[in-house]
Amino acid sequence: MIKILIAEDDKEINRLICDYLKGQGYETLSAFNGFEASGIIRERSDISLVLLDLMLPFRSGDAALADIRAFSAVPVIVVSAKDTVRTKIDVMRMGADDYITKPFDLDELLVRVEAVLRRCSGSSVSAEPQRSETLTHRSLTLDRSVKTAQLCGKTLTLTAKEYAILELFLLNPKKLFSKANLFESVWNEQYFSDDNTLKVHMSNLRSKLKEASPDEDYIETVWGMGYKLT
Repeated sequence: MIKILIAEDDKEINRLICDYLKGQGYETLSAFNGFEASGIIRERSDISLVLLDLMLPFRSGDAALADIRAFSAVPVIVVSAKDTVRTKIDVMRMGADDYITKPFDLDELLVRVEAVLRRCSGSSVSAEPQRSETLTHRSLTLDRSVKTAQLCGKTLTLTAKEYAILELFLLNPKKLFSKANLFESVWNEQYFSDDNTLKVHMSNLRSKLKEASPDEDYIETVWGMGYKLT
């Protein structure tokens, strides 16, 4: 499982980020000062990404970043209330991979995290990848070799996007997808909150699932956060 270190001294913000990323299928660790952050990276080789605040006690985030870059190439996203162009340029030149300004939207944070992980790994990122040609969830089965889906023994007539949505869910059965994350993963385009495309496709997909299995729900809406398999 992908491990993300959250270096943030505000305990409430640290907990909020940890809880959100855990809900997306990631494992998280916490650091509350710059010394602790660089120490964890030095001691552990299984950290995949660092979310680093600049205003950390004992050792600042930019000092911790310089220390980390002296011995590690782990991807680092700076998350800071400092919003000056000069600050952003300085930390990017020091080796940060991205910069998010506080206050931030959790959906944006997730998209940035996945983009950096994807860019640094050179491939698509999934918290819990599966390789099988056949994916199964309860009575729902996808045959990836021929791009077909069956529910309760009935073949579903799906559009390419509807199939792609189902495939993404079954590849990541424990993950909660934000609307932005789901749209950008399937459409490979930037998501805008006033775009009704995703809502229409989700409604049509749910109708087809309900028609094949009237007594069961397969996709759950988590209010204010997104969608997940039930």
